[in-house]
Amino acid sequence: QVQLVESGGGLVQAGGSLRLSCVASGSFFNINMLGWYRQAPGKQRELVADVNSRGSTRYADSVRGRFTVFRDNAKNTVYLQTNSLKAEDTAVYYCYAEARLSESNFLQYQYWGQGTQVTVSS
Repeated sequence: QVQLVESGGGLVQAGGSLRLSCVASGSFFNINMLGWYRQAPGKQRELVADVNSRGSTRYADSVRGRFTVFRDNAKNTVYLQTNSLKAEDTAVYYCYAEARLSESNFLQYQYWGQGTQVTVSS
């Protein structure tokens, strides 16, 4: 099992920055994918950005060039640096992980954090 704990959300003015962090803990063999989704009121949860164990990243078109996702494998931590924030970035940001639980089990299991609120005032 993997537990994910996010931090770093808050209230910021448009144009500002926040750094979100997510620490993974528990019993697992490795974590392939770490990343962030977000969900705004009345909208579906959407991918923001993720990074795999080799460092390859994906970004939503709406955040590319403003947000940066990176991970520290030694600390089992993923970060989301958010710059030039806009009112439309306001949402609950959820950390997620895809992990293998043992060396003999090749299945990937998905886990979610509890979410952290990011509010951007215009």
